[in-house]
Formats: sequence, C-alpha cells, structure tokens
Amino acid sequence: MGTFDGVHVGHQKLLSRIRELARKENGETVLLTFSPHPRIVLFPDDNDLKLLTTLNERIERLEKTGLDHLIIHPFSVEFSRTTALEYVKDILVNQLGVHKLVIGYDHHFGRNREGNLKRLKEMAPGYGFEVEEISAQEIDDVNVSSTKIRNALEAGDIAKANEFLGYAYPVSGEVVKGDQIGRSLEFPTANLKPPEATKMIPMNGVYATVALLDGKRYPSMTNIGHRPTISAKGKPRIEVHIFNFKEDIYGKSLTIYFEKRLRDEEKFENIAELKNQLEIDAEETKHFFSGSSIDLDT
Repeated sequence: MGTFDGVHVGHQKLLSRIRELARKENGETVLLTFSPHPRIVLFPDDNDLKLLTTLNERIERLEKTGLDHLIIHPFSVEFSRTTALEYVKDILVNQLGVHKLVIGYDHHFGRNREGNLKRLKEMAPGYGFEVEEISAQEIDDVNVSSTKIRNALEAGDIAKANEFLGYAYPVSGEVVKGDQIGRSLEFPTANLKPPEATKMIPMNGVYATVALLDGKRYPSMTNIGHRPTISAKGKPRIEVHIFNFKEDIYGKSLTIYFEKRLRDEEKFENIAELKNQLEIDAEETKHFFSGSSIDLDT
C-alpha cells in the first residue's frame, strides 16, 4: 500500500517479494494505492508537487510487474482522517482479507501518518495477519526514493534517475504545431503539448531519447527549454527530432524515453552556429544508439 510514484526499483523489490509469497501460499497479490495524490488533496494551494508518473503511467508500470489486483482508492480529506486502527481493521482486514503484508521500511499510513511498521507489528497478531519489512539495505544497499529520483531529474542526471527507476524515464504528450523553425534548420521537431501540471520534466537541455509512436520505437533527440537563440520567452518547450521521419503526426500521442543527457541548453550567436551544434548532437545521439536494436535508418 502507498502512492508508488515512479514504481522504482525499491517498489519493484517489494512487489517481487509479494509475488514470491503469493506463489508459495497459493494466494493473490494486491496493491492498494490512491488517487489523487494525498498532497494535492491536503495542500491544494501547493503548486510545487511534481510526480514521476501520471496515474495512467503508474497503472501501466504496475501491470508489467505481474500484479494480480490493483485497487485505486479515492483519496479525500475525509479519508485522510481515517485512523491507523480503522485503516487496518476496516480496509486491510475486513475488505481485503490481508494474509501477509509486505511494506517498505519507512512506510507510514493513517491520520497524521500515525501508522508505521511498529504499530502494524503490534496489531497484526490480533487481526490474523503477518507483516514483513523490506529494508533499505535489501535494495542493493541503496536507499532509493521517489524524492531522490526527482532530484536527479531536476539536476539533469538521467543516468542516476534511470538507474533508480530501473527503466528509462518517460514523458508523454500530444503532438501540437510549433513555429516550424526546426524545418528551416533541417531538424524538424514534434512539439509535445505539456503533460499534466504535476508531471516531472527533466532539467532543460538536450537529450538522446527514444520516441514511441503507434507502438513503434524511433531514435530521437529532444530539447527541453526556452530556445534562447531564437526566443527566450514563454514556458519551456519539449521538442523532439525523430531521425529520418517525415510523417504528419499532429494530434497523435507521443512518448519519449530519456536515455542520455547530451548538453545544457545554450544561446548561440546565430542560427548557423545553432545548426552546427545540432549536427554535433545528432552524431552523438546516433553513436549512442549505434549498439542498440533501434534501427537508425527507419
């Protein structure tokens, strides 16, 4: 039970243990999560919340873990007042029929986060279930957390973020019309409509990415930022150049997976310098993907 933002390697470790126990005891795995995120409900004026996964992304990631049942409980102010005892008795025992509960070492639940591992172990015998802890040390001796992954993305450290996630960080959005300046530079781009406001966007810069469109993967490079050489006004844009791709994809959904950070966003003296740098970025991206299964000539 928990928010499971990112479904990172720590979460995956926990879910792997649950599946192992379920097989041994001929049981079923159940994950209880919440929507919207508790902070959105409890602190509606706080606009700083950034999440690694949208609800749909979280569902997709959890499906891939082989989970039997996913329960998304509506989170409300009223629900937040549920005590730890009520939470265990009414939800875990009476509604879910919990037999064995596997939780992370630092998990809290119930009103004012009063429930924790110690309280669960105290209550478990009286309600007929067992509690097992996944310690920080069990996750390759690295204390993985969603916060650490957000910090890595904010700093542009894609390698660390992806290592903690166990997969390449994705951002999805609808392809919308831009200024079409990329075409004049011979680097046409697909402009992504900004995703949900709470979705974490990596630090401004240029990245080697994989673009997923209509179920097919393409090598690409992505710029996030204000395009200071052309115009530094407005909100940051997400512009994706898909190699050797000329189809009209306006209105389609595009997902990009961040594989490697190439450089910071820069302001060049003129368009010619910008185009020259883009050619260097393209060569570096192609070299990065040269050993992969993605066809650069597609």
